[in-house]
Amino acid sequence: MIAVPILIVIIVYGPEAMFILLIAAVTLVGVDEYNRMIFGKGFRWEKAETLVAALLILTAAAAGDRALLLAILSFAVMVILMLNLLRIGEEGPAMLGVGKVVLGIMYIPLLMSHFISIRQTTSGVHWIFFILVLAFSGDIAAYYVGSRLGKRKLLPTVSPGKTVEGTVGLVAGSTAGALLFRQLFFPALSVPHTVVLGLVGSVAGQLGDLCESALKRSAGVKDSGVMLPGHGGILDRLDCLMFIAPFVYYYRIFLIQ
Repeated sequence: MIAVPILIVIIVYGPEAMFILLIAAVTLVGVDEYNRMIFGKGFRWEKAETLVAALLILTAAAAGDRALLLAILSFAVMVILMLNLLRIGEEGPAMLGVGKVVLGIMYIPLLMSHFISIRQTTSGVHWIFFILVLAFSGDIAAYYVGSRLGKRKLLPTVSPGKTVEGTVGLVAGSTAGALLFRQLFFPALSVPHTVVLGLVGSVAGQLGDLCESALKRSAGVKDSGVMLPGHGGILDRLDCLMFIAPFVYYYRIFLIQ
């Protein structure tokens, strides 16, 4: 009730810079949650490396320079590997920390940067809302279908609450929500493209949710954080969006003229 109206106002009426700051803020909070889950409490150099790389990735995305973004990713991996050499002790090289840092920057800031890139395209505001409608309509449908009809577990070792029936409801709900949004606000998007985006995007979002659940399971936590009362952390809200946004962006770039 509080966050959604603010989000709508920023997307519709706020300048692009304000939207970029919003994405940067939630991304950095998500990175901090990731660091706490993976590296534990207290200061560690790996946490600083992940946050600095995240900030640079977001800056490159804001600049609209994909070559710069690729350069930052490349040098970030190189620097992270080199800095790890300074932490090698008598026990020899330990590469697990490097893998966790690289995963963190590829998983959260890189995927989230696609929201900035989408906003910078033609009809960017419409595309942002399209993604949000696709994700949230699917979530709502999955909840009601799963709670009433759900019997067969989808992947109980990762997310015990998700069912096959709920997933079917999610796909149907996302597609219906996308079609309704297209009809009311985005007629320039063709029906066939809308259906494909709804079907594939909903599946991508569900997989994103499951991947984040697997990450939490491996870290031994129930929620990624406590920032959102009743909803857990920022990552618990971004998990599906982080998979939907890149899919929609590249579909838009490569398949829609």
